[in-house]
Amino acid sequence: MTPDIADRPHDADDDRSDAGYRVPGLERGLRILTEFSPREPMLGAPELSRRLGIPRTTVFRLLQTLEALGFLERADGDRNYRLGVAVLRLGFEYLSSLELTDLGLPVIESLRDDTGLTSHIVIRDGRDVVFVAKAQSHAPIFSSVKVNVGTRLPAHATTHGQVLMGDFTLEELRGLYPEPKLERFTQHTPETVEALYERVREDAERGFAISESSFERGISVVSAPVRNDTGRIAAVITTTIPRSAIDASLLDSGLVGKVRRAADELSKRLNYRPPARSPYMKALGI
Repeated sequence: MTPDIADRPHDADDDRSDAGYRVPGLERGLRILTEFSPREPMLGAPELSRRLGIPRTTVFRLLQTLEALGFLERADGDRNYRLGVAVLRLGFEYLSSLELTDLGLPVIESLRDDTGLTSHIVIRDGRDVVFVAKAQSHAPIFSSVKVNVGTRLPAHATTHGQVLMGDFTLEELRGLYPEPKLERFTQHTPETVEALYERVREDAERGFAISESSFERGISVVSAPVRNDTGRIAAVITTTIPRSAIDASLLDSGLVGKVRRAADELSKRLNYRPPARSPYMKALGI
C-alpha cells in the first residue's frame, strides 16, 4: 500500500530553497525576451550577451530555440531578432483574462461614443505603463495615433504613469527610482524623484490630469484614476486628443467630467466604495 504523502518522513530535499529548483536555460530565455521593448524592438546576440553576461555561443542557442518556438523572429537582414507572434498570443490571452479589461471595455466604449475620442485603460507594470484596453475613435484623424493594446511607455515620463503612482509615498518612489537623475524624454519630464513626487501629488489632489504634448508632440490626453476594492489605484482611464493642445471647446463640453465619471464607473465595477462623508464635510462641499 502506498503511504499517504502527509505521513511520509521529512526529507532533506524539502528544505531546499526555491533557487534550487530553477531551470537556468528557461530563466536565461525569459531574460532574453524581457530585453526587447518598444524603444529597442530589435537586438542581436552580441548585445544580449553583453547585457546578460551570458557567453555568446549560449545566447545563439537560446535565440535559435526561441525562434523555433515562434517567440522571436529574424529582422534587419537576419542580423538581429525581434519578438515573434507567440509572445503576442500569450500577451493577448493574458489581457483577455483580466477582470479589469472585461469590466472596463464597455466603459471606455461608452466614453469613446460620448466624446468621439479614442479611449484607453492603462495599468502600471513596474517602471512602465501598459495599455490593456482600447476603444478606437471612428474619426480618421486617429489613424495616425500608434498606441495599441500592449504598448509600453515609461511611467515617470507620462501623465498616465504619474496618475497611476498617485498612492505612492516619496519613499516608495525612491525605491522604484533609486537613481539620482531620471531619464528625460522631453523638457516636461521630471528630472528627479522629488520633482516626480511633486507632479504625482498635484495630480492626486486634483483627481485627474491633463497633458498637452508633454510626452509625445502632437498628442494630448485627459486621464483619471480607477480604484479597486482595496481603495488603491489599479488603472487609469484616458482619452487621447491628436493635437498639441486641447481645444477650449472640448474642455467646455465637459470632457474632464466625462473621463472622471468613466473612471468612477469602472471603480464601482471593481467594487470600490469611497469612504462615507460626514454631514459636516457634505455641508462644506468636501
